[in-house]
Amino acid sequence: MIGGGTMGTGIAYVFAAAGCEVTLVEPQEKQAAAARETIESRATGAAQRDRLDRAAADAVPGLLRTAADVGELDTGLDLIVESVPERLDLKRRVLAAAERREPVLLASNTSGLPITALGESLAHPDRFLGLHFFNPVWSMPLIEIVHTAVTADEQVDRARAAAALVGKETILVRDAPGFATSRLGVAIGLEAIRMLEDGVAAAADIDKAMELGYRHPMGPLRLTDLVGLDVRLDIARNLTGAFGERFAPPRLLVDKVAAGELGRKSGRGFYDWGDA
Repeated sequence: MIGGGTMGTGIAYVFAAAGCEVTLVEPQEKQAAAARETIESRATGAAQRDRLDRAAADAVPGLLRTAADVGELDTGLDLIVESVPERLDLKRRVLAAAERREPVLLASNTSGLPITALGESLAHPDRFLGLHFFNPVWSMPLIEIVHTAVTADEQVDRARAAAALVGKETILVRDAPGFATSRLGVAIGLEAIRMLEDGVAAAADIDKAMELGYRHPMGPLRLTDLVGLDVRLDIARNLTGAFGERFAPPRLLVDKVAAGELGRKSGRGFYDWGDA
């Protein structure tokens, strides 16, 4: 697992909880330590709530190791998943380094960047695909498998098997801007931000409308806070380039990101997260 942020930590957790040996690559020592603490405490809490077998929870610390660089990974791993920030140049560099470790399956957890474009850095793009997990990874049941025109069928089968191993359902989508879920989710999220910007209703009431009126488990503004306003802004800009102004980010979103209000990870976004 490459990247010790929110998504990388969650993905590392579900594989360790399923009994897999996991190496989490995170160059920042403090972030790596925080990721390990989160994974271990999540396993303990899941066992206490009878959501994870006690023996499986106790095994998690021993199954997890951290590394500071992709080059420290073993060769021939069953799966490498990349989940670094949503920048095409950065992801290409990381994926090229990961491919040199010769994994059986190489995947990106990008929520919006084209898998075909990411694969251009690779010697074997047919062995590469998108594995889009959802936040929080430990409770969201879906993984979006994104295939390109050259992705080998056996790699899709391996991706489905990996998802089943960690108890997830999958959908298979063609590589297109925003895939299926990001395109839909961002459209709703951007409109909710515009409504807040226009003074239609308070953030909590906009969210409640979707939770109670449409049975969404979480409102679009709170979800944006969890995903990260900066992540949503990057995706919106990418979709604007592909589909035009209907995905143009609202000024409120741009201003909040510029002010460092990125959501839960910064302590404030559309909500005040305090010490959460």
